[in-house]
Amino acid sequence: MQLQRPSFVQEQRLKMNPQLFQSIKLMALPVVELRDRIQEEIERNPALEVVEDRSMVSLDDYTPRREEDDYFEATSDSGFARRGSDDDSDEQRKFIEGVLSRSETLQDHLLWQLRLQPIDDERFIVGERLVQNLDTDGFYVERPELLFKNVSEKLLSEMIGLIRALDPQGTCVADYRESLLVQARLMSDPPDRVEELISDHLELLERGKIAEVAKRMKKPESEIQEALERIKELSPFPGRQYDTSETRYVVPDIQVVRKEGEFVIILNEEEIPVLGISPFFMKISDGKDGEKPVRDFVKENIKEARWFIRSVNQRNHTLLRVARAIVEFQRSFFMSGPKHLAPLTLKDIAQEIGVHETTVSRIANGKFIQTEWGIYEIKHFFTNSISGAGSSGSRYSKEGVKEIIKEIIAEEGKRFSDQELADLLARKGIPLARRTVAKYRKELALGSSYDR
Repeated sequence: MQLQRPSFVQEQRLKMNPQLFQSIKLMALPVVELRDRIQEEIERNPALEVVEDRSMVSLDDYTPRREEDDYFEATSDSGFARRGSDDDSDEQRKFIEGVLSRSETLQDHLLWQLRLQPIDDERFIVGERLVQNLDTDGFYVERPELLFKNVSEKLLSEMIGLIRALDPQGTCVADYRESLLVQARLMSDPPDRVEELISDHLELLERGKIAEVAKRMKKPESEIQEALERIKELSPFPGRQYDTSETRYVVPDIQVVRKEGEFVIILNEEEIPVLGISPFFMKISDGKDGEKPVRDFVKENIKEARWFIRSVNQRNHTLLRVARAIVEFQRSFFMSGPKHLAPLTLKDIAQEIGVHETTVSRIANGKFIQTEWGIYEIKHFFTNSISGAGSSGSRYSKEGVKEIIKEIIAEEGKRFSDQELADLLARKGIPLARRTVAKYRKELALGSSYDR
């Protein structure tokens, strides 16, 4: 018979105390959410106070700061060296102007036009529901007949026709083919039998079978080619120009500027108030007067305030270290543009700055860098090579190759097929299969050679 005997095992565990949990949460917050969190903490902890709120300083008086590693203990001021030149003021203005805001949606645009139409309330309600039933392409989510029970077919048809004629034309339809047909009917001078071309021969036209279409329609090839050029002026997905699924209200956490050949990393501390400990609470804490419960309350709040300030500083400090490492690894991108983005992994940055990969992931999530090439999410700089082997594979990253494809298509004198694009990339030393090129092109929301 076996007996169970007590035994002692010594092991180390990281206990998740409230302060550590708070520090981790602050690490993940983008600058706008961090400001809200700071305001919540100020309202909760009377020992914490705002020493300086830079968001209330005018651009003429405000001087941004360079990256620096030293942090003060008593305040959340990161101790950056101040600069006050006119160039710095211009950079700050660019920083503010670089903020992205929520764009007008397709529904917003259509409803604004609908309100201007000379229609009664009943028709407006029907039109409003029709607009709200559209997806980002401008197509039905549900068939219109299913949305209304007591609306006549004539009224429904009237409102569908009205919305289809609004800008952008061709919305409130079932699919891209119907959208092209609607837009063709609204042309001021449509080509002969253009609706037949779209309805019956669109696939052949997409494959460039001009001669076959001309033979089937018993028309000269030149007329078919002219009609095709007119069709290409239409938009098969009219709502996409108002697609805001990827647009959010963001403020860059970091700005990278080039000065005299060197990159300067600027933390956006304009949105982050400088925090300090209330002198009144410090006076009570240092004194011996007063009741013990009061002194204990004051000391506990001062302790929590100091930990909060330290957590904010740690968040900013880690963000700057990650940004500095990204700039070093992606120097070609910052020097020459998006198509020079190199393969980079979380592990590369984690090893460089001596932290865990999860810390890099947390600090990168939801935060943005403003560069001279535009505003990018920090996660954009982490991309595998086209061989899928991480940063140790090909020197070309997936995102970099996509930028090259975008550049080729933008500058093309002719409409290259996916195979021709693959051949052009191969000549640049970037071997990719045709299907991979097609996949990258679709991810860029670029149409086929026909659509272009």
